[in-house]
Amino acid sequence: MKVIGAGFGRTGTLSLKGALEELGFGPCYHMIETFDREDDKEAWLDAAKGQPVNWKTLLSGYRSTVDWPGCAFYRQLMGVFPEAKVILTVRDPEAWYESVAQTINTRPGAQPPAPDDSLGVRMIRAVVWEGSLQGSFRDKARTIEIFEDHNQEVRESVPKDRLLEFEVKQGWEPLCDFLEVPVPRQPFPRLNERAVFNDPDAFAELVKERVSRPA
Repeated sequence: MKVIGAGFGRTGTLSLKGALEELGFGPCYHMIETFDREDDKEAWLDAAKGQPVNWKTLLSGYRSTVDWPGCAFYRQLMGVFPEAKVILTVRDPEAWYESVAQTINTRPGAQPPAPDDSLGVRMIRAVVWEGSLQGSFRDKARTIEIFEDHNQEVRESVPKDRLLEFEVKQGWEPLCDFLEVPVPRQPFPRLNERAVFNDPDAFAELVKERVSRPA
């Protein structure tokens, strides 16, 4: 593991996944990696419950991780992978909240529990909505406070020489400088725009294209 993403979802994390993989830091673990992997869902649910997880086994073969569920456990991952660098993706808090409200908040994991909830839905609810966001999403002010507190905690917890605070609109230069790699010629990836996320067919195709697996 070379890179740990500490930023919450909807801060450009899928674009960062694409960028890291382009730069040779792939495969990169993102929430979409869990969609067809029941063992992974179970492990992340265990982590959300505070149960022990073999992080090296769970993330075996991956060179980076971004988005949920990984960002919720960035401190644990830093302990297991002490040489890894940390990237905190950030975004205007108001824009972040509205993006979450209009995308992942519309999915089953954000809804009240139901008897027929799948393992994936239960995992997402436990990690994201009840975990990172503390069951407070309906309270906009409190949720933005949680978002900003998380970002400040990362700034204070990660040694400065291991941390990059990054907005994906900054493009390649700060990312490549931090990772000490050349800047690619192709444009920086722009993935998972809101319109794509909310179009089931387009999102399914995006997931199909972007899911990575260790060799």
